[in-house]
Amino acid sequence: MDLIEAHGRAMTEFDARVRRVRPDQWGLRTPCAEWTVHDLVTHLVQEQLWAPELLAGCTVEQVGDRFDGDLLGDDPVRAWVLAAAAAREAWISPKALIRPVHLSSGRATSEEYGWQMALDLGVHAWDLAQAIGADSRLDPDLARTLLEYAREHHAEFAGSGIFADPVPVPDDASDQDHLLALLGRTP
Repeated sequence: MDLIEAHGRAMTEFDARVRRVRPDQWGLRTPCAEWTVHDLVTHLVQEQLWAPELLAGCTVEQVGDRFDGDLLGDDPVRAWVLAAAAAREAWISPKALIRPVHLSSGRATSEEYGWQMALDLGVHAWDLAQAIGADSRLDPDLARTLLEYAREHHAEFAGSGIFADPVPVPDDASDQDHLLALLGRTP
């Protein structure tokens, strides 16, 4: 599966869970330490809003604090839908994967940035599903693809504070369970 397809599937997975959040669930805890459902969706909305800016060549300094704070307002689902649509449009533009991007961690290829975004969307779709009691099964092909990416880049994640330490799972666990465990979640 190529990056654009993986990103689209991961975004669809997260979108499906956001649309299932009931009004009384925004304050629920998620598997992400210290984050509520509201915090988790805010994080993903912020990431989606950053994507068009970074893919257009802006630096972190140029974007500044434009996307800080509570971006969900009175209609969190709408905030997500608008941010996701803008991000997806930026990712599928013909020149999206050509330019380097300026991330908080430094300069990177837009392809590397895209894989990071796809991984974050996919894993947080599971986190959100767990928090709200929705179906947490990810598309099996997406889980396999993200697992391959995560295994290749695990050394970069280790010690960065981005993900918790890996947890053990049986060798015969599903690709999804291996992915989640590698990123510090208990499947």
